[in-house]
Amino acid sequence: MKGSGWAFFFFILAMCVIAFFRDPDRTPPDDPGTVVSPADGRIIAIENTREGGKMVGIFLSIYDVHINRSPVEGSIREVNYRPGKFLAAFNKEAARVNEQNAIDIRTNSGENFKVVQIAGLIARRIVSWRMKGDTLAKGERIGLIQFGSRTDLHMPPGYPVSISMGDRVRGGETVIARSTKR
Repeated sequence: MKGSGWAFFFFILAMCVIAFFRDPDRTPPDDPGTVVSPADGRIIAIENTREGGKMVGIFLSIYDVHINRSPVEGSIREVNYRPGKFLAAFNKEAARVNEQNAIDIRTNSGENFKVVQIAGLIARRIVSWRMKGDTLAKGERIGLIQFGSRTDLHMPPGYPVSISMGDRVRGGETVIARSTKR
């Protein structure tokens, strides 16, 4: 490849990296009973939890925005990082064995939500910008996972989901559940 060919290659590569790290502003809904998606991507799991709530799994392809956001207003109770494997993020086992960072959020009403950032096959770095004790607004940025990944949201009972398998969601904007405790 000649000089101009290499220049073009690196220009395209640079544009791809810039596109990956984009961070658009998002406006969450004002309704206090809503839970917004913590990530952009496609819904790949909706499961019941042992505690009686729901877990929603979101796959982030390399084309999605990789900024994770708080699904609710509250404060961080715990941040737990766990090293692990790097299976493809859409693999069901990834949520169990891959490197991950779990952020436990307690709402002002005392309910607990957990956002789990899960590294994938290409994603090898989880970045968390928040610490235990931090106060969060709904839709506020909490971190990112670099280059393809998965984000799981664990919700307490009383929050039926308003999305379906395969739906596309936008972090900080798409309502994925509504409280039945009004």
